[in-house]
This record gives sequence, structure tokens and C-alpha cells, in this order.
Amino acid sequence: MTTFRKAVQGEGFAISAELTIGKESTADDIRRQADSLAGLVDGIQVTDNPYAWVQMSALAASTILVEHGFDPVPIMTCRDRNRLALQSDLVGLQAVGVENVMLMRGHRVPKDHSVPASTVFDLTGQELIALAASLDGDFFIGTGARLFRPGPRWQAESLVRRAKAGAQFLQTQICFNMDVLQRYIKQFLAVGLERDYSVMVSLSPLPSATTARWVRKHLSDSRIPAEVIRRLEGAADPEQEGIRICAEMMQQIAEIPGFSGVNLMTTGDPAALRETIRASGLKD
Repeated sequence: MTTFRKAVQGEGFAISAELTIGKESTADDIRRQADSLAGLVDGIQVTDNPYAWVQMSALAASTILVEHGFDPVPIMTCRDRNRLALQSDLVGLQAVGVENVMLMRGHRVPKDHSVPASTVFDLTGQELIALAASLDGDFFIGTGARLFRPGPRWQAESLVRRAKAGAQFLQTQICFNMDVLQRYIKQFLAVGLERDYSVMVSLSPLPSATTARWVRKHLSDSRIPAEVIRRLEGAADPEQEGIRICAEMMQQIAEIPGFSGVNLMTTGDPAALRETIRASGLKD
């Protein structure tokens, strides 16, 4: 089996996809979604209470995936757990055979959130990366990347520090702006960061203009041009148009030197991820 690590660090174009998980998800739900993506993805990403909404833990979902023959990429953030709990979860992931982790600081619980939870931040994102790298074993460690148009003097100090801490691949926020992607990767390569990182671009088959606007407003550093929203607004079938737009972006990104693959983020419809990958033609 080609692992997520081998796919991302290899010569081909890697694809991962995010599970749709809630607090009422069952083990059978996880297995059914994974089965629907079999042969289409190299890794399956598992989120960590996104937007501070409770869901099945990434540790539990990843365990189900490993036992079902898939290669999970669980996300862990510093928002909800102190360093003891984070280390405990990392040790647990190793024990059940998880080989990849996506580690980030995360965002604060909003003050007006319906769940009155405390924000922890006992560790920084960089410290969490160093903690994972210090454990016995060999995690393939990812971290987040903010996409922008860097100037010629950009030295990417934060990315350099995280690479030294142990990060090996980057995953961007959702980006449908080809100019931003091309300018970013050009300077990324110019400063030699490809020696430290493989880069995965996040996309999503946005099902409506309303969803696109929500993502642009609430997902920090997401890049959704007005043209994407216009196409969704003018489409007779916005869901299918969203799939087409996403598949087109996948094809274009696959042609740009420096990008290793894409991660498809869910909008709540697992079938849309499967349709998008097939429409891209990037997986047999």
C-alpha cells in the first residue's frame, strides 16, 4: 500500500480528503466514508473539533481508519488540551499505528460561542511539533501555511523554525486564487524551502455561493476570488459547478512545480469529495 508519506514525498501528485464527522458519528459512518474514497486518496484527514464544535475525537476516528486499512492524517491543535493531554494523544496515536499528524496552534474559542469552553494554549504550534518529533517513533509531521504574495525579501522565518522543530509537510488554507499560489510557490522555491517541506494545497467542492462567502469570512487566510462566487451564483446546478471548479483547480495545481498534492476539505457531503477527485482525472 502506498502510504500518505510516500505519496506526498514521491514524484506523483498526492490527494487526501477530509472526513465528515460529528458528535453523533459512529464507527460504521467512518468506515463507510473511508470505503467510498478507497483507491481515490492517499490519506484521510481527521479534524480536531473544528470551529470549536464537538465531534468524535481524532484519536478514535484514526483508530477506526487504521483498523479498516486506511492511512489517517489526524489534526491536533493546542486549543483544547494542555501539554500532558496532547502528549498522551500523540502516544496513543503511535500505539494504534498512526504514522501522520497535522499539528497547528488553532484558533481561540469565540467569546460568543454556544459552548462555553476555555481556550488552553499551553503549547505553541511549534512546541507541539517539537513534542511530536521528540517521541520514539517516526511521525510524518505537517503544519499549516498562510498563503499570500511574498516579496523577494521573504525568508519564511516561521516556516524555517517549524522545519527545525520537525515539520515535514505544509498544508495551506483553502485557495482558489491561482495568482497567489503561483507567486507563493515561486518564492518558496527561491528560498530553498522545498528541501524541508512538501506542500499540499487545500481545496473544497463549494456547493453554493453562500458557502463560499462563509468560508471566505470565517476561515482565516482562505482565498476565494469573486469569479468563483460569480460562477456559483450563475450556475443552474451550483453543487455540480462547485465540483467542476474544484476539479479544474486540482488539474491546474498538479501542473505547477513545487506542489505535492491537494487536500479536499469537506462541506458536509462526502459524496462530493469522491465526485471531485473522479472529475479531476488525477486518480484512476
